[in-house]
Amino acid sequence: MARLEMRRRYTLNIFQSIEYAEEQTQLQLSNFFTFMMDHYAQMNEQHPGPDLISDILSNSIEGQKKLLDYETIEVPDSYDGPRLSFPLSVSDTNILLHAFKQEKILHARYVLQLFHEIKKFLKQMPNVVHLTTSYSKQITVCGDLHGKLEDLLLIFYKNGLPSPENTYLFNGDFVDRGKNSTEILIILFAFLLVYPNNLHMNRGNHEDPIMNLRYGFTKEVMLKYKIHAKKILCLLEDIYSLLPLATIIDSKVLILHGGISDTTDLDFLTSIERSKYKSSLKPPRPDSERNILIHKGSGGQQDDVRNGAIVDIRLLDSSLHLPDMTAELTVNEQKEWKQVVDIMWSDPKNQNGCLPNSFRGGGCYFGPDITKKLLDRYNLKMLIRSHECKQEGYELSHNGKVITIFSASNYYDEGSNRGAYLKLCPDLIPRFVQYQVSKCTRKLTLNQRMSAVEDSALRALQEQLFAHRSDLIKAFKEYDPDDTGKISISDWASSMEAVLHLDLPWRTLRSRLARLVSDGWVEYLSCFEDLHIEKSIKAVQPSLVETLYRYKADLEIVFNIIDKDHSGLISIDEFRQTWKLFTSHLHISIDDATIDDLAHSIDSNKDGSIDFNEFLEAFQVVHKFERKDSNRR
Repeated sequence: MARLEMRRRYTLNIFQSIEYAEEQTQLQLSNFFTFMMDHYAQMNEQHPGPDLISDILSNSIEGQKKLLDYETIEVPDSYDGPRLSFPLSVSDTNILLHAFKQEKILHARYVLQLFHEIKKFLKQMPNVVHLTTSYSKQITVCGDLHGKLEDLLLIFYKNGLPSPENTYLFNGDFVDRGKNSTEILIILFAFLLVYPNNLHMNRGNHEDPIMNLRYGFTKEVMLKYKIHAKKILCLLEDIYSLLPLATIIDSKVLILHGGISDTTDLDFLTSIERSKYKSSLKPPRPDSERNILIHKGSGGQQDDVRNGAIVDIRLLDSSLHLPDMTAELTVNEQKEWKQVVDIMWSDPKNQNGCLPNSFRGGGCYFGPDITKKLLDRYNLKMLIRSHECKQEGYELSHNGKVITIFSASNYYDEGSNRGAYLKLCPDLIPRFVQYQVSKCTRKLTLNQRMSAVEDSALRALQEQLFAHRSDLIKAFKEYDPDDTGKISISDWASSMEAVLHLDLPWRTLRSRLARLVSDGWVEYLSCFEDLHIEKSIKAVQPSLVETLYRYKADLEIVFNIIDKDHSGLISIDEFRQTWKLFTSHLHISIDDATIDDLAHSIDSNKDGSIDFNEFLEAFQVVHKFERKDSNRR
């Protein structure tokens, strides 16, 4: 049982470390997406007009007018999905639940009308909502759902639907990763309109258009709603910015998505104009011609944001020869932005103090002393937050004063974790309910389930090794001046952490990642033996293959936006220009001839277009060998 528990812990640690590294990459690259929003159309003379990210996420007055035209969208007789009538009633929520269980899709006309009504409703809400248990007698708090509709339906089945006797608070991160983010938003928004006093929603760090570009929700909306998708996404950007930032129950329990910092000020938080923050990844701009972009902080040049995670506000690299962008935030704007970022991105830690959350790249790590200081200042009893997957669906820290609640079961893979929600009655003693959506795992033994999840985590980790292969080999060779191909276990572990920054128990994982030779040293090239690119691309240097694999998630975002008609095709010229912008931003030195060779190699039928799905497949890492003990699963 001890060995099994150790495997459970390091498996979750692997998944979590890779997830947070991706989030840090997203924060570092958010300035590139901002740059694409504002400047790609200007630089691409062959495709004038705001036809890329800015076209999807633009919030212009003209776009706003179009959003009100949902009444002109006809619902054909052939449509067999749910039909809504406004104002919504309980029967409409039942219709939606029944339809989504049958995997029906709500027509865009109803989606736009629902979202428009929600936008009007949320404008009336305060930044910090105050609730009481004296009316409904209990309040159920749910954490991250991340597009997992089965978990939401299971919560409603076990705990009952929202009603005047059954109040819910959903604590952010409704979307991304899972395949049913749209349905979750529709259900929650519908109940919010029907029971405005009994369903409440806090904003999470994934209620953010830039996060949605990377983690799947934008793509989900585009695939499900096609010609109406841009209107829906534009409206959602406003809705995100209007969601409340925090909730306080009985003046004693503070609930927010991420956490706090040593500068969190609840009084100040109630006064900011939250609608300015369309994305927490970048500060609001004074006007459309000015821009501030985010880079990973290095320790902080500005004292007032030093202990937050986004600690360095700079202009985009001048080597790109862009127009002058000299906007600066006022001291008050910096303080506002930091408040928003910290409550959505921060995580608790066991050590006292407040430090930048370098692991995620956003928010901060806050210790028990920071928690105590805030609770004492506002006469609060506890802090409830979400934001982190926990093996059992919940976790208590800071002497029970901080509770993490996470409601998406099987978050990383089937069997990886339970989900949970908590119930607060007037005594304010949290009562936890755990669950796990089960499909194939219920037929497996405990050890088989653990082996399956462990294998999935190790595969993901091995792919990280491949993506950083050149850097890892360089680090290994520093300990191997005689080029023996062998280094000590200690040097191998140090090299792995120095390159990947994943904070994993490398010595424990060594037996699953690299081979020992007879003298007890690590044969370091064995780390890569199980991995190879599925299809060979001619005339492409190996380092470019590795680079493309490392950044393929970011390239997919950009290319999906360029591919306006969702045909799966982009032109050779679009590929060339986008890749040149991307490599300039990342300071990767690749000459034009190499890019052209790559583009023409991928364009196998020579029709002048690239099927980007084939591009992704061309750089798909596969595992050559199955585990010898796979038959035991």
